[in-house]
Amino acid sequence: MKPPNGSPVRVTVEAPARLHFGVLDLRGHLGRRFGGIGAAVPEPSVLLEVTPDQRLTAEGPDAGRVLEFAARYCDTAGLRAGAHFRVQRVIPPHAGLGSGTQLALAVARALAELYGLPSDPQVLARQVGRGQRSAIGTWTFALGGFVLEGGRRLSGEGVAPLISRLPIPPRWRAVIAIPETQPGLSGNAEAEAFRQLPLPEEREVERVAHLVLMQLLPALADADLTAFGAALTTVQQITGGWFAAAQGGPFAAGPTRELVDRMASFGALGVGQSSWGPTVYGLVPHEDAARDLAQRIRAHLGGQGLVVATPFSERGALVSTSWSGVGP
Repeated sequence: MKPPNGSPVRVTVEAPARLHFGVLDLRGHLGRRFGGIGAAVPEPSVLLEVTPDQRLTAEGPDAGRVLEFAARYCDTAGLRAGAHFRVQRVIPPHAGLGSGTQLALAVARALAELYGLPSDPQVLARQVGRGQRSAIGTWTFALGGFVLEGGRRLSGEGVAPLISRLPIPPRWRAVIAIPETQPGLSGNAEAEAFRQLPLPEEREVERVAHLVLMQLLPALADADLTAFGAALTTVQQITGGWFAAAQGGPFAAGPTRELVDRMASFGALGVGQSSWGPTVYGLVPHEDAARDLAQRIRAHLGGQGLVVATPFSERGALVSTSWSGVGP
C-alpha cells in the first residue's frame, strides 16, 4: 500500500527462475490447449531496480531487452512517463528457465509499482505479450511453489488460469544443470516448431492427466518425493515424445539427453528437461544429496556449464519500494 504522503523513488524486483515440468495437452480437443506443470526456483534469478526518469533508459545485462519490454508495457498500459532500469542480474537466456517471461514481468511489475498502476499478474503478462502458450512462468512469478495451469482456450487470448498451487517441502532440492550446448528453441523458431508438431495420441494425453491428478499432485501433498519423482519422470518421457520431431527425441540430443540419464544414474528421484532445454534437473530429498549430485554432475561436465543445487522457491517475485516525502 502506498504511504499517504509519499511517492516511490525506487522499486526493486527479484524474480525466481521456473522449471517447466511438462505440457498437459497438445491436442486441444476439449477446448483448451497446452496447460502445464512447473515450479519456481530461487537460482538463477532476475534482479533489477527502477527509478523515475524523463525517458526510458537501462543499464546492465539484457538492457536492450529490458527497454523493449518497458516500451511495450508503457504503450499497452497507457503510461506516459520515463524510468531508468539498473539490471543487476538475469536468468540465462534460451535455456528453458523462463528468462524472457521473468524479465518481462519484472520490468512490468517494477513500472506498475513505481507509477501506482495495477499489478495483477495476468494483466501484466498480457501487457508485455507473455503467456501466449504456457502460463507457468506467470504463476511462478506471482506465487512461487508448484503450479498447475489449465491451458488456453482455443478461441481466447487470455493467460491460462491457475488450477492449483501447492508448496514444495522445504527439504526437497533440485540440482539444475545447463550444459554448454545449443540453446533451446525460442521466438519464431519455437512458434514454427509448435505448428509442425504432430498431435499426440489421445490415450497419451489421458495418461498424462491421470498421472498428474492421481499420482503427482497427491504425492506432493503427502511430501512423498519417491512417488512424485516417479510420476514426473514418466510425464517427462511421455510429453518429451510429443516434441521428438523438433528436438530429436524425448530430450534434446547431445549433452542434454546424456545429462538426464546421468542424473537418474547418480540417484535423482525425478529427472527431466525444462521446456526446450538445454537445462536439465534432478530432484533429491535433502541438501546433502543435492551437494553430492551437484558435485558428480560438475565432474561429468568437466567444469563447463552451470550447475546449481537449490531448494524450491516458496514465494514469487520479491518487490521492495523506497519512498520519499513520507509524513509522520
